[in-house]
Amino acid sequence: MKSKPFEWPVRVYYEDTDAQSVVYYANYFRFMERARTEWLRALGVDQVAMLRDERRIFVVTETQAQFLIPARLNDELIVTAELGQLTRATFEIEQNIYRDSRDGELLVRGSVKAVCLDADTMKAKRISPTLFEG
Repeated sequence: MKSKPFEWPVRVYYEDTDAQSVVYYANYFRFMERARTEWLRALGVDQVAMLRDERRIFVVTETQAQFLIPARLNDELIVTAELGQLTRATFEIEQNIYRDSRDGELLVRGSVKAVCLDADTMKAKRISPTLFEG
């Protein structure tokens, strides 16, 4: 049975929108970044300690988004994050953005692929298979 995705609430502020009070497309990626960071934190992944103690970093190598319905000024959103594919050094995170209302309308469907790198050599480094188990 698949577990429920991690959820992070976001409110749309004026700074997130264009002249028509619609969220500017690039800001959806910012919302997804916040959810990914909080998801990792909830799993116990301390990226600052990982860099300091293990000399490992995560770098985004690919991102994809399908914009279905626009979010608007003052909307309350739910941004999800869940592990998709995991390989030796890369992982994919599936992400969705919903309007936080009774119907949970899907606004954006996306994904991010990241690689684990050695912070000193910038070469791919193996991900612990238990890293995402929380």
